[in-house]
Amino acid sequence: MNEHFPLPAVEELRRSGHDVLTSYESGRAGQAVPDEDVLAFAGAEARILITLNRKHFVRLHQTYADHAGIIVCTL
Repeated sequence: MNEHFPLPAVEELRRSGHDVLTSYESGRAGQAVPDEDVLAFAGAEARILITLNRKHFVRLHQTYADHAGIIVCTL
């Protein structure tokens, strides 16, 4: 999960049996990590990125299509 994603959503996904890693848990929260690096990290871990940052990650998907996936959500 990308930064700023609601914790209740993380908890519900885990209750449903999904393996969820947050930016905080990965040690990368609050470090102003560029979005490209966030996507690269998720790809290296073979993880799908879940984010609220539609504008940037839709653009990144169009530029770097070699990733495990991006789920863009809204509140």
